[in-house]
Amino acid sequence: MDFGGLRALDGVDLHVTGGEIAALIGPNGAGKTTLFNCLTGLCAPSAGELHPAAPGRGRRNLGGLSPNRITALGVARTFQNIRLFPAMSALRT
Repeated sequence: MDFGGLRALDGVDLHVTGGEIAALIGPNGAGKTTLFNCLTGLCAPSAGELHPAAPGRGRRNLGGLSPNRITALGVARTFQNIRLFPAMSALRT
């Protein structure tokens, strides 16, 4: 993943088995958020392909799919900021 002259991700190869819990750790600026943004469709990678293996669906390149289509394939994320919508409540009034 390139941002102008900055290469944020290069040569990423990640394999997580179904049912496995994995963590991605690294210092600030290491590309962790950029990787998750690419995996979930919030940004399109500059090169390469994303192939998650979905149970019963085989492997499919996620590149170019919208975030809602990627979520429907079983790939989702949460955000660190728990106040994304400060004007909204959990209760419907």
